[in-house]
Amino acid sequence: MNPFSLEGKRALVTGANTGIGQAIAIAMSNAGAEVLCAARRDCDETLAHIAKGRHVPLDLSDPMAAAPLFEAEQIDILVNNAGIIRREPATSFSETDWDDVMDVNLKAVFFSCQAFGKAALNAGRTGAIVNIASLLSFQGGIKVASYTAAKHGVAGLTRLLANEWAAEGINVNAIAPGYIATNNTEALREDPERSRQILERIPAGRWGEASDIGEAAVFLASPAAKYIHGAILSVDGGWLAR
Repeated sequence: MNPFSLEGKRALVTGANTGIGQAIAIAMSNAGAEVLCAARRDCDETLAHIAKGRHVPLDLSDPMAAAPLFEAEQIDILVNNAGIIRREPATSFSETDWDDVMDVNLKAVFFSCQAFGKAALNAGRTGAIVNIASLLSFQGGIKVASYTAAKHGVAGLTRLLANEWAAEGINVNAIAPGYIATNNTEALREDPERSRQILERIPAGRWGEASDIGEAAVFLASPAAKYIHGAILSVDGGWLAR
């Protein structure tokens, strides 16, 4: 048996239309899973690289939006990747920007996990949750108050749920991506000075690829990680070790 295989598993990946979410969906498909690609926009580009899967329209600005999915069908793996960010100095950060980010990046994560866990426990099934945390689960950042608070919260929830569900065979872990070459970091990569500063801090000497996160997610969702609970795995080229 291949301990890294996801054959026979069904995975729900939120924010699967682009970037890290897309890479996770493709990696899970390559490992044998059926993948439900959840996103507000179409996932045609992602699905073109997936052997078995479909698009699930999902807008997590409603934090309860994913809950019915776990009642309707068996889902073995949940990847909470969808997220948004708002940038503004702390002195002028608005309540709207705070609430919008917290709803998607933290509240939706918890209630999606809750629905997944409830369905698995009621059915006596095992399962795996992979939350996408951030370097800002460990650091403060600048001008991203709600994002930083939410990502600290994701790390805490990951540990809490692991404490509650590990004995029931539900693995709950998280990945903290470093600086990954996606659309979200394009402006940083195109700024020669900022890009130089970032690369100087990364021991690996390169920007991460979205596939680096996808492969780590497969590991945490696979039988190979069956005794890993509550871990926040930094996939950052050594950034936090610097």
